[in-house]
Amino acid sequence: MDKLTLKRGSRVLAPSVFTMGNMACGFYGLLAAYRGEFNAAATAIILGMVFDALDGRVARLVHGDSPFGVEFDSLSDFLTFGVAPGYMMYAFILKDYGTWGYPMAFIYALCGALRLARFNAVAHDSGGSKTHFTGLPIPGAAGFLASFVLLYQIIEEGRPAHTWKFLMAQIPSLAVLAPVMVVGAAFLMVSTIPYPAFKKMPLLQLRSPKRILAFVVVAVILFVYRQTAAFVLFFGYTLLGPVSWLMHLPRRMVRPQLKPKPGESAPPTAV
Repeated sequence: MDKLTLKRGSRVLAPSVFTMGNMACGFYGLLAAYRGEFNAAATAIILGMVFDALDGRVARLVHGDSPFGVEFDSLSDFLTFGVAPGYMMYAFILKDYGTWGYPMAFIYALCGALRLARFNAVAHDSGGSKTHFTGLPIPGAAGFLASFVLLYQIIEEGRPAHTWKFLMAQIPSLAVLAPVMVVGAAFLMVSTIPYPAFKKMPLLQLRSPKRILAFVVVAVILFVYRQTAAFVLFFGYTLLGPVSWLMHLPRRMVRPQLKPKPGESAPPTAV
């Protein structure tokens, strides 16, 4: 085996280590949910998001992108963000709905698989968009459900934590809407509603004292109120797509259907 092959193999292996970490988090999340340790299960799912974010960056850093890495990453994402959250929500609350609990959990896992398959197909054909995602990304859906479970467990176990009292007072009421959250997140994943990618957030480009100060303030808030802040961020991102779509719906409905002049192409329609 020549040096070039070894070098290429090491570049592919480097991001795969983080992908394995993502898969390990998903597998542990399943085991924890089976044992009824929902706080550990939700934490594992969110930790898997960290590994998922790192494997892509490491792959680009060492130029280790490969078809193997893409497929391995999708399988890991399906376990950690599709199967694990679906089973966690079933064991946590959906089982209380009797025979309806299983199909609701399965719909979430199924839509997660379809979301990943569509993403890979689009990325293979055209590379996809750099500014937005089509449908709710599966890590966002999993983070929304996991952060909800973390907050509810604080109330259930009576653990002391730095939380926002107003938000915590609403969590028991939200628990009643658990089926809506699970099925709603599932259909948002397979929808065509655009979600911003935030790949080039101005806040993360620390080029001025104001941006550095803003970054520090946000980091402190996220650290002190990490459970509630995580839920607000994931919940807000989940709602961002449909709210933005509804806000632009009247404009799309009243937009005149302009007929093209001879020799001109028809105007593009909104997707």
